[in-house]
Amino acid sequence: MKRGGGVLMHIASLPGPFGIGVFGEEAVAFSAQLKEQGMKYWQVLPFSYPGMGDSPYQSFSAFAGNWLFIDPRRLMKKGLLTANEVVGAEYNVNKWRIDYDYLRVEREKLLRLAYSRADDALKKEVAKFLKENAWADDVALYQAIKDDNWQQAWWQWKDEALKARDAKAVDEVRKGENYQFHAFVQYLFITEWHEIKKEINANGVQIIGDMPIYVSGDSSDVWAHKDLFKMAKKAEGDLVFDKVAGVPPDYFSEDGQLWGNPIYDWKKHKDTHYAWWMDRIRANYELYDIVRIDHFRAFSSYWEVPATAKTAKEGEWKKGPGMDFFEVLDKEFGDSSRLIAEDLGEKTPDLEAFLKECGLPCMKVMQFAFNPGDDSAYLPHNYEDNCVAYTGTHDNNTMLGWLWEAQPHEREECLKYCGFDGNNWGDGGPHSGSLRAVIRTLWMSHANCTIIPIQDMLGYGSDTRMNIPGTATGNWVVRFSREDLDGIDNKWYKELNRLYRR
Repeated sequence: MKRGGGVLMHIASLPGPFGIGVFGEEAVAFSAQLKEQGMKYWQVLPFSYPGMGDSPYQSFSAFAGNWLFIDPRRLMKKGLLTANEVVGAEYNVNKWRIDYDYLRVEREKLLRLAYSRADDALKKEVAKFLKENAWADDVALYQAIKDDNWQQAWWQWKDEALKARDAKAVDEVRKGENYQFHAFVQYLFITEWHEIKKEINANGVQIIGDMPIYVSGDSSDVWAHKDLFKMAKKAEGDLVFDKVAGVPPDYFSEDGQLWGNPIYDWKKHKDTHYAWWMDRIRANYELYDIVRIDHFRAFSSYWEVPATAKTAKEGEWKKGPGMDFFEVLDKEFGDSSRLIAEDLGEKTPDLEAFLKECGLPCMKVMQFAFNPGDDSAYLPHNYEDNCVAYTGTHDNNTMLGWLWEAQPHEREECLKYCGFDGNNWGDGGPHSGSLRAVIRTLWMSHANCTIIPIQDMLGYGSDTRMNIPGTATGNWVVRFSREDLDGIDNKWYKELNRLYRR
């Protein structure tokens, strides 16, 4: 990665009139603002449709896009909606929070209306899209069948042929309008994003995407590829998961985190030369310029927990595919230079050796650094060139929130390290002196890429935190207004990037 700075902001958090950020003029305007600041990178959260707890890391598909991001204004330009219908889709009850329950219902109505106006030429484009993207066929089938089964998970479907993805049974589903609708939605998502991404890239900004390591059990991925996941056959004949994913106790949770995602059968993946994974990475390369792989350490070793466990403490480490996976990846794509390894969490000797052999840029988070007396690897003076450094991530508190909630000795160490000696460290806002000292210190480091969450650029507190790991509700809903973004001191960031050659 070229030396440069960037900002982390979810597409959903963009301002705009539709209750959630979309692939519209606001996204292009934000990239233009980043250009004005001299930034090179915009990091986003997964584009996946949000699942349990509204999390983009728990989706019904590892490939499908979040159709809440589709811009109704662009559908109007395509002749699929009227101006009055677009105005009717506006939702400004709260421009700082996302109401997913409301939007899911209303946006689906709008998209079904748009689909009803698709002409033969557009339907041919969708058919071509389906032929070129096998995952889109799986997604359209899965969603159509779930619609007919009250949104139940695939193992709860009464039709055994559909549960088993019988070829004849799914062919009948393909004949239905519901299948065509869901294919149409994914086509719109991909085409709109490609249009927007061209404009963002034209502003000199690269998109860093985020790919969750695991998929949901209730997903088209598991339904269509059951043989690639660890299953257990119960006496009554139902396939269920006997082992699930999580992480051991760490900085975020004393009980660990019990995610509940199914575990990959890595032997089966190896037998297919990781074909499903290569398709997944190819799809992500088409969406993003650079891809951060969340929980990257699972390629080295992963935490496997019995499905009956109450907490993740009951798990154990298992060996992942290791370098064999990346040798196949390098043959498929030439190299892995477009990847970032999210290596946060418990460090083990095998992980350290694996990361060194992979040679991918890893992550550094300043908030983990300030235990007095420790020469932490997260202190900016210890960063190597080949890393991506953050004040915090979407799982952390905001930097201002951290300053307020940190142990006094940690806060004092941080402020001294960053050269802030005032008594107003708790002041927030885009001109906060303490936050500017922290950000400047990060920008001075050797790290090729430095990223700050938009919350830290705005100087906001913990009430704007994106996610608290281990909590089931209240996450992923934060948005920002046009007035918020207009209040950022673009000139200060431009000079910061110039001064430290970013």
